[in-house]
Amino acid sequence: MSRTIRVRVNGREHERLVEVRETLADFLREDLDLTGTHVGCEHGVCGACTVLLDGQPVRSCLLLAVQVDGADLTTVEGLADGDRLHPLQQAFWDHHGLQCGFCTPGILLTAKAFLEEHPRPTDDEIREAISGNLCRCTGYHFIVEAIRAAAGKDERA
Repeated sequence: MSRTIRVRVNGREHERLVEVRETLADFLREDLDLTGTHVGCEHGVCGACTVLLDGQPVRSCLLLAVQVDGADLTTVEGLADGDRLHPLQQAFWDHHGLQCGFCTPGILLTAKAFLEEHPRPTDDEIREAISGNLCRCTGYHFIVEAIRAAAGKDERA
């Protein structure tokens, strides 16, 4: 069974026929070729598939594509402004917040939504905000440092 959905992703309108059981993660990766959304656990635990749905972080592996009909989505591909990195992306680069990169898209989007509500967070608040994003490569020190460095620098938030 299929259904047509209309969704705005990274500022672009899309209309697609999707299977009603297709996850949002699969829709983004397979139908729209936005492979920055990573699929890890497929149970909503690791946070690698986090995207912004109407500005709020959600696990795209737990949502069906039909559930986002009419919504506005942001994936990691939508953070940069052309060749200009988003302040969070630049801070991750500058402060070595990257390792293998698998968890990075989900952490970036989680942090973006968090910083919009908490522009001057403490390290403990940052750690709490990203506690649902698992990284197997780091001890989170550089990730927290990068988010702290980016705090308050996004005029486009």
